[in-house]
Amino acid sequence: MPSLRIISIYLGWALLWVLVQTILLRFFGTAWGVATTDALLTNLLLVGGGYATSKGLRYYQPSAREAAHLLGWSVALAGICVAVFYWLIGKVYAGYADYLQFVDTTLPVRFVYSWLMVLLILLLSWMWFYLQNRQQDEDRRATTEKMAREAELFNLRQQLQPHFLFNSLNSISALIGARPEQARTMIQQLSDFLRGTLRKDNQQVMALADELKHLQLYLDIERVRFGHRLKTAIEVQNETMNMRLPALLLQPVVENAIKFGLYDTVGETEITIKASAEDNHLLLQVKNPFDPETVRPQHGTGFGLSSVRRRLYLLYARQDLLRTQQQDHTFITTIKIPQNYEQVPDNR
Repeated sequence: MPSLRIISIYLGWALLWVLVQTILLRFFGTAWGVATTDALLTNLLLVGGGYATSKGLRYYQPSAREAAHLLGWSVALAGICVAVFYWLIGKVYAGYADYLQFVDTTLPVRFVYSWLMVLLILLLSWMWFYLQNRQQDEDRRATTEKMAREAELFNLRQQLQPHFLFNSLNSISALIGARPEQARTMIQQLSDFLRGTLRKDNQQVMALADELKHLQLYLDIERVRFGHRLKTAIEVQNETMNMRLPALLLQPVVENAIKFGLYDTVGETEITIKASAEDNHLLLQVKNPFDPETVRPQHGTGFGLSSVRRRLYLLYARQDLLRTQQQDHTFITTIKIPQNYEQVPDNR
């Protein structure tokens, strides 16, 4: 227990100075028994009083501007310890006139010694509790920040679902009258997708293989919406399948690619998804064509990519993990996921 350890330290400190003072008194001709008693009584009073006062520092911590309080306490406590010592030693050695005369002569030295020892004990105790309080404040701040990050991460993921859900429900509504079989298929696919999303709500990271399975459910739904116009090409290196990435990260990126690749167009559009390993990072790349006359991807990447960028920052404390660029009529989103990297919040 911490309290027993502190008491042991105080007792060890007292015994050390008992030995030093005993040898010093013996040097001045005091008998061993008297010297030992003198040293024991002096240092046990100092350490006992210092320990009792330092316990009070647990409940009252003077600030740096109030350091004079510690000085005042040390002077008062040293005076009390010397007075109690003088009274007790007079009772124990009432017949030792020479020794009592020696005590009277050394009272100023004893007071200075007592004051320095008490002041040292109080300063060490004050520093100990000050550092403990600072550590507790840091722990509370870290816990608060962790909870805030987790709440924001959860909120970001929840905001992605309604947008996709509304689009899917609108598509189902349009299919019910003209193509009821496809509407039923889409309802089943949407159910499977949402069920998978709920299962992953408590996961912070997951393997790429699991992420791609979930992404395939999303793509199946989108193919019902867009029919033959939506083409996808997924190129994944085998060594990346077990690499880790934030759960449900790819879907908003691919949704963004579909939005700017198929909206306001009438022909077929191919969305390319690539995964490779590079310098202990999982490198993800999503490409979609765009028509510069109808869309402006550099100004309209929307909530999807901004939420992904924010999630990556909250998880890895880096701003350079998501990059977008244009090459001719192709919009490219590149994401780097560090591997074997301690994330900012703990995984739940």
